[in-house]
Amino acid sequence: MTKAEMVEKLAETWGGISNRQAADNLDSFVAFITKTVKKDKGLRIPNLGTFQLRSVKRRKARNPRTGEEITIPARNKVAFKPAKALTDSVQRAPRKTAAKKTAAKKAAPKKAARKKKSA
Repeated sequence: MTKAEMVEKLAETWGGISNRQAADNLDSFVAFITKTVKKDKGLRIPNLGTFQLRSVKRRKARNPRTGEEITIPARNKVAFKPAKALTDSVQRAPRKTAAKKTAAKKAAPKKAARKKKSA
């Protein structure tokens, strides 16, 4: 789902407000999450999940093209852990791709390799 599609759905859900108001509300919500995670190192939203700021230590790696060893600097990253309610509701949702996967598995079997005749 794109941001524009999300804004349209939110506008409908929030009682028919304009798309501009829905976009402003969405932007404010994202800004609030960003500011809170930066300041408090985490944010827990019931039934959705927890955003948490995590520190990643400096590490060494190799450039795959040249083989040269490089140092990747330490940084902060945001981790999201979904709440149990969200995980459970997603697990109960019907899968749309299940039919495609089963059809792919029922492909024609491979032919057995021929044995070479010994002379």
